[in-house]
Amino acid sequence: MTESQQPESDSHHANAIPATTESRSGLKQPNIKPRRETRISWIWLVPLVVALVGATLLVRNWMHTGPTVTISFESAEGLEVGQTKVRYKDVVIGLVTGITVAPDRSKVLVNAQLNLDGASYITQAGTRFWVVRPRLGISGVSGLGTLLSGAYIGVDAPESKADSALVYEFTGLEKPPEITSGRPGTRFTLKAADLGSLEIGSPVYYRRIQVGRIIGYDLDSNGNAVSVQIFVDRPNDQFVTKDARFWNASGINLSLSADGFNVQTGSMASVIAGGVAFASASAMDTQPAAPAAVFALAGTEEQAMADPDGSPFPIELHFRQSVRGLKVGAPIDFRGLELGKVVDIDLEYNALEKYFYAQVKGVLYPLRFGAAYENMLRHEPDSQDTDLDLLTLMVEHGLRAQMRAANLLTGQQYVALDFFPDAPAELFNRHHQPLVLPTITGDFDRLQQQISSIVTKIDAIPFEGIGKDLRGSLKSVSKLVDGLGEQLTPQASAVLKAARKSLSQVDKLLAQDSSFNSNIEQTLSEIGAAAKSLRALADYLQTHPTALLRGPARDAITVSP
Repeated sequence: MTESQQPESDSHHANAIPATTESRSGLKQPNIKPRRETRISWIWLVPLVVALVGATLLVRNWMHTGPTVTISFESAEGLEVGQTKVRYKDVVIGLVTGITVAPDRSKVLVNAQLNLDGASYITQAGTRFWVVRPRLGISGVSGLGTLLSGAYIGVDAPESKADSALVYEFTGLEKPPEITSGRPGTRFTLKAADLGSLEIGSPVYYRRIQVGRIIGYDLDSNGNAVSVQIFVDRPNDQFVTKDARFWNASGINLSLSADGFNVQTGSMASVIAGGVAFASASAMDTQPAAPAAVFALAGTEEQAMADPDGSPFPIELHFRQSVRGLKVGAPIDFRGLELGKVVDIDLEYNALEKYFYAQVKGVLYPLRFGAAYENMLRHEPDSQDTDLDLLTLMVEHGLRAQMRAANLLTGQQYVALDFFPDAPAELFNRHHQPLVLPTITGDFDRLQQQISSIVTKIDAIPFEGIGKDLRGSLKSVSKLVDGLGEQLTPQASAVLKAARKSLSQVDKLLAQDSSFNSNIEQTLSEIGAAAKSLRALADYLQTHPTALLRGPARDAITVSP
């Protein structure tokens, strides 16, 4: 093969797939196929795998991501975007994704991204959110775990309802709820005139054992009372019966009675933070009260366990004397039994008779009349105004209202109802609303009137004329005494001398060696002998009683043998 043919052969061998040829030596030439060049490098598989994994993660995240809820708080203290978790029963169910200030700048809006699992029972009405921080409260210390992990948002979800609408905006609580949803127990409501020293978290006691706590309070719509919500844990809620009585067990109760000085206290927690206690008024009543039942909250145990008073009956009392010392809340009693209290004291003017008087308003509890009220009910079963009929009958028999001193040291007074048969009759209008009971002057006022009358009479005595007459009489007596002294002194001296002489003679007469004493001794001896003879005679007559008739016995005749 020539040199000119060699390049052509090489070129043909390199660029073409030649057919099988035979070499000059007779051997077949190999059929060589060149390798086809690749246009895509294997390095591109790495970003493809990364993109596939990323897409998988995005899809998975999208499938597990729930809705976003907005919670309003007073402040965002302790909250951080991307760090603060949302927990339900200590299980993470979401994450804070944004914190903004509300358009009106009154609150802070916190956006929380929830997980898809559990979003159905979180996004419903009644769900509560609060920020868990370290807190020191009445019920103890809570949230200490957040010192290391940081604050988080706690969630309390009510029981799920199939037909409930989804809610995505909530108002957060500033304090953790005392009772979470699903806790076994029963809620009740207590009505009180004021809150006293009670607070949320204050304990509820039964036989001095804590069985619940106060979970909330608010004013009634009319503002006349306070509604206190309590929660009693199961199974102790069965002891709250229909006839249960509640009272405020806060602080220390001091009393001074005939039994001495009495001090009653509850637990240290109730002394510091207040508390409520309850008991059943009847040992036979074992039927539990219905959930959300309403009870009255008394101030003390004695008031709570007392018999029911029934509806109060309003009355008015008109006093024309001073009412100093009579205060609102003063008792109205009947012979020592408290039947009501004073609720208002005003000054009024009677334009017809032209005088001022004190208008005292009070309330009476007819059930406290006891048997008298029950007898009236039995005798007048068809009466529509049994209270009015009872008071009318008592007024006709002399019932009057009178102010009396309750404490002489402090000057406090109270209103006493009692019968005064000799009291003058007064016009009584039973149809006046409220009923005006007739009054009578109090004992203290009567005493003041009597003292005033005595002082007036004393002022009417002419002390000046009596003094002049008395001075004239004293001068006359002085002159008489002087005259008697001048005239009677000599005569008195003579009388004294005669008396001294008479006494000297009496001394001589009674001397031991006088004849008078000798005669007296002789006479006494003779009287003694006579007495002995009489005694002998008496003894003889006792022995011989017939001697008075027969005479003395004769001497016996001696006959010689």
